[in-house]
Amino acid sequence: MDNRKEEFSDPEGVGSNPSAEPAIGGMIARRLDRRALLRALGGAFASTAIVNDLSGRPVLAQQHGPSSLRFQEVAHTLDKTHHIPEGYEAQVLIRWGDPVLAGAPPFDPANLAVAAQEKQFGYNCDYIGLYPHPPSSTANDRFLMVVNHEYTNTNLMFAGIGEGRASRTKASKAQVEVEMAAHGGSVFEIMREGGAWRIAGDSKYARRITATTPIEISGPAAGHDKLKTSADPTGRKVLGMLNNCAGGETPWGTWLTAEENFNGYFGGDAGKMPDAEAYKRYGIAKDTWYAWAKHIDRFNVEKEPNECNRHGWIVEIDPYDPSAAPIKRTALGRFKHEGCHHVVAKDGRVVIYMGDDERFEYVYKFVTTKPWHREDRAANKNLLDEGTLYVARFADDGNVAWLPLVHGQGPLTADDGFASQADVAINARQAADLVKATPMDRPEDVEVNPVDGRVYLLLTNNVRRTSEQVNRANPRAGNAHGHIIEILPKDGDHAAAEGTWAIFLVAGRPGIDSGARYHRATSEHGWLSCPDNCAFDTKGRIWIATDGAPTAAGIADGVYAADTAGYGRGLTRCFFQAPSGAEVCAPTLAPDDSTLFLAIQHPGEDPGSTFEKPSTRWPDFKDGVPPRPSIIAITKKGGGPIGS
Repeated sequence: MDNRKEEFSDPEGVGSNPSAEPAIGGMIARRLDRRALLRALGGAFASTAIVNDLSGRPVLAQQHGPSSLRFQEVAHTLDKTHHIPEGYEAQVLIRWGDPVLAGAPPFDPANLAVAAQEKQFGYNCDYIGLYPHPPSSTANDRFLMVVNHEYTNTNLMFAGIGEGRASRTKASKAQVEVEMAAHGGSVFEIMREGGAWRIAGDSKYARRITATTPIEISGPAAGHDKLKTSADPTGRKVLGMLNNCAGGETPWGTWLTAEENFNGYFGGDAGKMPDAEAYKRYGIAKDTWYAWAKHIDRFNVEKEPNECNRHGWIVEIDPYDPSAAPIKRTALGRFKHEGCHHVVAKDGRVVIYMGDDERFEYVYKFVTTKPWHREDRAANKNLLDEGTLYVARFADDGNVAWLPLVHGQGPLTADDGFASQADVAINARQAADLVKATPMDRPEDVEVNPVDGRVYLLLTNNVRRTSEQVNRANPRAGNAHGHIIEILPKDGDHAAAEGTWAIFLVAGRPGIDSGARYHRATSEHGWLSCPDNCAFDTKGRIWIATDGAPTAAGIADGVYAADTAGYGRGLTRCFFQAPSGAEVCAPTLAPDDSTLFLAIQHPGEDPGSTFEKPSTRWPDFKDGVPPRPSIIAITKKGGGPIGS
C-alpha cells in the first residue's frame, strides 16, 4: 500500500499498461464540468454544494452544514508521535516483535532471529480483521484479530545497512530469512477488560503465516504449467504469501488477504525469459527491491521462471482453525490486489470487490456461481473456486459496466493467448486490457457501505497522468492527491453487470490544489490527501485512512471521517494524525463502534532515517529501540461510540 514506494518501485511506471482506453481523469473532468452540471440541474443550486449524489444532483448543504460527528477535530501535524481528539485515548495493542505464539522470546532488536520472528508479531502491519469469539458470539469484548504484514524496512530493522530503499538489497542471507519471517500475517486473540484491550497470550488460535508457510493453490490456475516449479512439479503448493496489503472477509467467517506488490521480490533478467511481456506487464524486472533473489533461488526468474506466477493472489485463511492450510484462490484473478471486501447479492451469491493498486490499473469484482450456505459453514469451503471475474468500465454519462473476464468470450481466446480460464486468471491484467476496461488512478480499497449498499472506491493518486489525458474542465494533470468514487449497482443488486457512479470527493487542499472538491464547510484541517483505505460505522459514516500525505501535501497521514448522507455529506473531519514516516492502514471499528483499531505501518520511513538514527522511535521512544509498526486501539474516555 505504501504510497512512498513510488520513488523506487515504479520509476518508469512498472505496470506498463498499454491500454488506450480513456483514463478516469478525463472522465472526472467531464463529469465535474461546471457547465454540464448546470445543464443537468437547470442551473439550480449549482453554487450551493460541491458534492453530488449518484444521479448527478448536488446534495444541498447548509453554509456551515452540521456534521453528525461530534469529536473535536485534530489539527494537521507532521511530527514524531500520533495525535487524537480530546476526550479519546489510544492504546498500543501489539507491536513488531511482541509475542503471538506461546514461547516467543522477548523482542531483541539487536539480535533478530528467524526462530524468534516466526513466533512474534511481524513487520509493517496492514489489514485488520475482527472475528467474534466464539464464532456465534454477539458480544463486543472478545475477538480473534487477524493482521497482514506487508513488507519490511531493512534499514530500520538492522544496524549498519544504511538509509533509504536501496539499502534493502544489501541484506545478508540471514537478514533476508528474518525478513521472510516478518512477512505474511498474524492471528491472535484479544479481549477487553476494565475498558482496556489485551492479547490473550495462551490462545489456541494464535498463528503466524510467513513467506515460507506451505499454502495450497486452488481454482482454475491450480496445476497449470505456468505454476509448476522444480520444488512443486504439481503447481498446487507454494511457500508463503508476499506483500499482503489490505484484505477482507467472507460471510462464513474466513480471512481474505491480498497479495499486492509481489513483483518487487523477484530478480534476474526477466527480459530474456519466454514470458517477458507478461513479466513486464506485472513489473517484474532485473532490478529487484530486495536481496531475496540474491540468496534464495526461487526468487530469481532465471532459475525459477514460474515462481512469480504463484504470487499476486487472494489467499483465504480460516482464523478458527490454525491447522488448516491457507489457500490461494486463483478464480479471483492475479494482480496487485488491494482489498477484497464482500457483500451478498440478492440471490445469495457472494460478490467480492477488488482494486489493482497501480497507476492506470483496474477495478474488479468476483461473483460466485453458487449462493453461500448461512447454516452450513463447511458447504462454503470451496465457494470461491467457481464464479465470474469482472472488470469495470466507467462511462462519461455516469454509468459503469462490469465486463466478464471469461475464456472464450470476446477477445479472450487462444488467438490472443488465452487458451483456458487459467490463462485469464494468471494474466488478468492483459485480459482486462483486451476487453477495454477503464484505467484508474491507483484503485485501492473498494468497500460497501452496509447502511445504504453504495460502493466506495478509493483512488489514491496518479502523478503520471498527463495534461493530454484530461480536458480543460479538470486541471489536475498529475493527480497527486487522489479522489473517491461512489458506485450504485443497478436495482441495488451487487451481482448486476451495470450501475452508476459519481464523485464523492476530490482530495487536496481547497484553494491551493486545483480541482479539490469537498463540502463547503470543510475546515482548514478537514481536507485530506491520498485516500487509501476506509471503513464504515453503524451509522454509515465513512472513515478514511490516507497514505502519502507527507509527500503530496506536507502533512501527516491520518484518519478522516464524514457523513455519507444528509447535510454533512462529504464534510470530512480530521480524527487522527500519524507519527513521522508512518502510513495509517485498515481503520476497523468494533461492531458497537466503541473502538477504532488502526494499523500504523513503517513509522520512521523518512529520508535519511536509519536503525541507528531513525526519524522517530514511536511508539516506545526508548534509546536503542527502533520504530515499531503497531496496532493501536482508540476509545472514548468513559466509553461510548467513536465519533458521537
